[in-house]
Amino acid sequence: MQCFCGKALANAGQLWKNSLLGQPSSRFVENIAVASHKGPVQRDECCILVYRMTTLWQRCTEKIKQEVSSQTFTRWFAGIKELSTSDSSLAIQAPDPFTAGTLRSRYWGIITDILKQEAGPNIVLTLSVGEGTNNGSNRPPPPAEMTPAEEKSTFPKESVAPPVKPDFLNPRYRFENFVVGSSNEFAHACSLRLADGMGIALNPLFIYGGVGLGKTHLMHAIAHRVLEQRPSARIFYTSSESFTNDLITSIRQNQMAAFRSKYRKVDILMVDDIQFIAGKERTMEEFFFTFDALHEGRKQVVITSDKMPKDTSGLEDRLRSRFISGMIADIGAPDFETKVAILQKKASEQGLSLVREVAHYIAEKVRSNVRELEGCLIKLSIHASLHDIEIDLPVAQEILQGIIRDPARNSSVDNIQKIVAEHFQIRVSDLKSKNRSRSFAVPRQIAMFLARKLTRASTTEIGRRFGGKDHSTVIHSTNKIEGLIKTDQSLSATIQTLERKIDLS
Repeated sequence: MQCFCGKALANAGQLWKNSLLGQPSSRFVENIAVASHKGPVQRDECCILVYRMTTLWQRCTEKIKQEVSSQTFTRWFAGIKELSTSDSSLAIQAPDPFTAGTLRSRYWGIITDILKQEAGPNIVLTLSVGEGTNNGSNRPPPPAEMTPAEEKSTFPKESVAPPVKPDFLNPRYRFENFVVGSSNEFAHACSLRLADGMGIALNPLFIYGGVGLGKTHLMHAIAHRVLEQRPSARIFYTSSESFTNDLITSIRQNQMAAFRSKYRKVDILMVDDIQFIAGKERTMEEFFFTFDALHEGRKQVVITSDKMPKDTSGLEDRLRSRFISGMIADIGAPDFETKVAILQKKASEQGLSLVREVAHYIAEKVRSNVRELEGCLIKLSIHASLHDIEIDLPVAQEILQGIIRDPARNSSVDNIQKIVAEHFQIRVSDLKSKNRSRSFAVPRQIAMFLARKLTRASTTEIGRRFGGKDHSTVIHSTNKIEGLIKTDQSLSATIQTLERKIDLS
């Protein structure tokens, strides 16, 4: 095919503009032929011509449209202008500083990845702000550039706008204010390792434990740490309930493509309380394919639940197998020392002077979760502020009497036996019998352990209530359960569940 002359190119350019206004592509190919050679032109050759006549930024935006929703594209990309293009650089301009900051913090990774696909790995991208849009300043801020040597930092620090954090992030939930104890140190270590980019074998990271023990705190802490190191990382957090509701809405509005793009085109997907998708067939199916798409793309998945995958009834086996393929970490109820440390740290954050006796009192009485500890502190803080008084032990006991219940006063051996028997689906008489089969012996030992921990009854009295057992049997049972709790995650979760049931009875 002969080279086009200058006149032919001008005509072809005009025809290209017409095609952008809606002229059919087949007609455009025909017109190109007439404008350039006054004769037939092969269609594949014309396609090459058309491709070359599109600008680099136009080709990038076509691919960006496939990565983001139409609303996102219209809001953040439609107003971007291409200033200049060469073999080694592309300069674009945002209409205002806010748009530029959003592109840098949220979409820089998408833009640079697509740019590399179109122009090669050595392309340099420059983003500036239009004249007269910088709050009255006549000079736009320094441009942000991306070069191969700066892949990790993405653009020079001096031109980085303050990162726009995702809306879901709680500013208080960071690693710095997460109190680590024996009950959560493994989950904390896994989360920290993942956030620091060393968690190759931690995908998915499955964190389980009771309500209010810090699972959500760790998820937010991971997101904060990742975004501090990689501001362009795409992180999406949701609850299983929101995932289900979003799926229902997408099915009803015939927008499944947008739904899948939303959950699959991310670097890290975080799903809270995954147990609530159990039994919902379509939700489990969609989450299964979402999980697989992310995992195959080497993207990270972080999941929380109130129990281990094997103990979640109604969960599909294929999902269960996916969840246990990574790392499973449990968070148990904090021990006394950890609760005191949590109280002291949170009191310091709230500016509340908390004496040791009050911290010990609350830690002894609140057994279930961290949120109850926080609730006690909030009430003490408000009372101290309103009445301008120091909170000593008698004052704390009076203020918290409506919140804290003494388990020793509210629990009885008979009540504990009833709750344990119901949980293991046996009779109370089985707990009192001499039957030593495992199905009866383990529940009996657990009931003795709880009776000794939650009541004022002596070991002799507890033994008498369990069919005339010797007090040494009660001590042996208690010591055995205490030892197993430290190594058996499933038993630890069972004990926590029973304690909550007893506390609420």
